[in-house]
Amino acid sequence: MSQKNVRLEVMQHLEKDVESLIQKYLIPAEQIWQPTDFLPNSESDRFYEEVREIRELSKELPYDFWVVLVGDMITEEALPTYESWLMDVEGVDQVGRNSWGKWVRHWTAEENRHGDVLNKYLYLSGRVNMKEIEKTTQHLIADGFDIGTDRDPYKNFIYTSFQELATYVSHNRVAKIAKEKGNKSLFKMCNIIAGDEMRHHHAYAEFVERIFAVDPSQMMIAFQTMMKQKITMPAHFLRESGDQIGTAFEEFSNTAQRIGVYTSADYVDILEKLIKRWEIGNIKNLSDDAEKARDYLMKLPDRMKRLADRMKIPENSYQFKWVEPARLK
Repeated sequence: MSQKNVRLEVMQHLEKDVESLIQKYLIPAEQIWQPTDFLPNSESDRFYEEVREIRELSKELPYDFWVVLVGDMITEEALPTYESWLMDVEGVDQVGRNSWGKWVRHWTAEENRHGDVLNKYLYLSGRVNMKEIEKTTQHLIADGFDIGTDRDPYKNFIYTSFQELATYVSHNRVAKIAKEKGNKSLFKMCNIIAGDEMRHHHAYAEFVERIFAVDPSQMMIAFQTMMKQKITMPAHFLRESGDQIGTAFEEFSNTAQRIGVYTSADYVDILEKLIKRWEIGNIKNLSDDAEKARDYLMKLPDRMKRLADRMKIPENSYQFKWVEPARLK
């Protein structure tokens, strides 16, 4: 049987449990927070007063912070790309509306709130160029992405396990900076988004655990493949208006590293957490190729730490069109 057919068979085998996993990891719309819980109430007489408060508190936040917050928001707003990609994964049936398709739709529905609340906050803050941000968001959705997973569910679940944890780190760090600057509302907003991301990480990590239980060798090789080619961030095609694909991403990434929101050390830390979570060192009944893949993975964190220690981040802030220094004075 081909690897593709085996993967489809495994996905069909695991599908019986997806409904219970939706109950375990996702929250119904009637119970979960909504963007309006963290934003000024436009129906209230205090609306303008609350907007003024946002604008005043925003003055305490530095340039690099705004760049990272904007980049995080744009990444969240490119959700149509992520949903369409996951809907095309082997075993996810959009037409037949199977349980895997239901997972993707419900996960998307939860994630959609993140970009929504951050977008509205940025708009109300008056500190950023919303038109340039909107152009970048449109470009990112139009350009799509290629995360190196093809339609392979094993690779896709490795990717999402890693990426959801990386997104948690980013939003959590942004929340802490906002709190340090006295911006309690932005802290609460980013902190609760981070909580969603951690919950989603645990879901995708459990999907991988369940695949390891039934197809350990191919899952191990998929893990190695994804780490060999490196986990590409979902906004790696990020660009500003008038620029080429990907031109803004490196500078956005440099900014996030410079202020400690997401660093190369975090990348290694996430890898170590996944190796520990999936008990990679203890998995039995591996093929020879899978044993080699395991050896590679177990040695990889130390190799990557040495590389991370040698990395130098540019000290000068790149001038993004999203955030004009004149607006921050």
